[in-house]
Amino acid sequence: MRAAPGLEGEARMAALEAECERLLRLGATRKRRHEPKPPMSGGFIAMTDPEGDEFCLD
Repeated sequence: MRAAPGLEGEARMAALEAECERLLRLGATRKRRHEPKPPMSGGFIAMTDPEGDEFCLD
């Protein structure tokens, strides 16, 4: 799920955290946070939906 298009670093992770909080209120579960590791990764948050299907906030 694209939650922080065009953002990098702390701004990106802050946007992902905000979307994570919104999804938690809707029944999702947070699994883990992967920190940014340039140049290959901008960081993301892995979650599961209420049915247990995993997805990533990216």
